[in-house]
Amino acid sequence: MFTGIVEEIGTIKRIQSGQQSLKLVIGANNILNDVHLGDSIAVNGVCLTVTEFTANEFHVDVMPETFHSTSLKQLKMGSKVNLERAMSANGRFGGHFVTGHVDGLGQILSKKTVDNALYIKISIPNDFAHFLMYKGSIAVDGTSLTIFETEQNFFTISLIPHTQETTILSQKNVGDVVNFECDLLAKYVQRMTQKQEEKKKSTLSMSMLRENGFI
Repeated sequence: MFTGIVEEIGTIKRIQSGQQSLKLVIGANNILNDVHLGDSIAVNGVCLTVTEFTANEFHVDVMPETFHSTSLKQLKMGSKVNLERAMSANGRFGGHFVTGHVDGLGQILSKKTVDNALYIKISIPNDFAHFLMYKGSIAVDGTSLTIFETEQNFFTISLIPHTQETTILSQKNVGDVVNFECDLLAKYVQRMTQKQEEKKKSTLSMSMLRENGFI
């Protein structure tokens, strides 16, 4: 479990590519102070497992499912990535519940600066539009952000100067792809509502009506 508060910007040092997989070596400093084998680290919002590490880099594997459903396959040597360690039980909860299980890919439609804020408009597939809510939460490349505008299949986020400096989002360009993860609580509510609707439909059937003398 993560909070979406990026701790450090890392750098891709080496990439070993398979047909549907990757082995990444990522350079970092601060997040490696207390790292252990098997620890979870979110890389651009994708939960990955540390398989090797040194004082200034760590290794992770990207399996086919993650390869196809995230933007990690677009990484190159020297690419910058957002990094966050899994949340500690005694830590402050500064963002929102982020699982590191990316829902899909969004595309940057526009960027504009308004005073000290950077507004970024991002499109997402229609299937996820119902999870968007004005002033709701969303994780973009692993960064916990508030939705300031939403309509159909796009939303707008606003980055304060600190977020512009400490994440890779301000370096993204129009047309670039980003990982997004919708709010976990919204997904649970939607799933429970869906189950209730399915149950209502399943209980009202022709056989039930016939058995009770209605037809």
